Amino acid sequence: VNFLQFFSYSVTNGGKTTLAEKLKNMLPNCDIISQDDFFKPESEVETDERGFKLYDVLDALYMDEMVTSIRNWMKSPASSRAVTEESQNTYDSLNNVYILIVEGFLLYNYEPLNELWNRRYFLTLPYEECKRRRSTRVYQPADTPGYFDGHVWPMYLKYKNELEENASMQVDYLDGTKSQEELLSYVYSDIIQELNKLRE
Repeated sequence: VNFLQFFSYSVTNGGKTTLAEKLKNMLPNCDIISQDDFFKPESEVETDERGFKLYDVLDALYMDEMVTSIRNWMKSPASSRAVTEESQNTYDSLNNVYILIVEGFLLYNYEPLNELWNRRYFLTLPYEECKRRRSTRVYQPADTPGYFDGHVWPMYLKYKNELEENASMQVDYLDGTKSQEELLSYVYSDIIQELNKLRE
């Protein structure tokens, strides 16, 4: 069985989930695994001296379970197969290729995931736009006052810097302020190129 795996990573509210869902609807045999599904319960997430719950760190997630889920999909991608009629008609010749999109906010800083990718995308946002988008979302538990500046943004910068210092990491940085259509078109074309390479 042939399969391709694409990783979409972004700053909070960068648009990765929307992008992944749209791609899933356009691509043959495509599934999504979301990092948000692996958060530990609130009682297991550490709190710092300021009272901030430390959600934007790897320790707040069951990362080993996430890796297991990805590996299980790789063993049997057809069992979770989701084919839309539209993608079926367009890609009959690619029926034996399965695609997994993994989306999250902390993917490339976790070593066991790094061997599992075909392509990596990183959606970035400037501080002001990121803060504006974050303020329009409702979280459970809700963001406490100062949480974005005190925890979320510093952690994003920390992990992004780690990533940029890792010369061996091939990452395609995307501007999250661009329209969803533009981002979708770019990533979709890229994935189709990968599929065509596999077909050749």
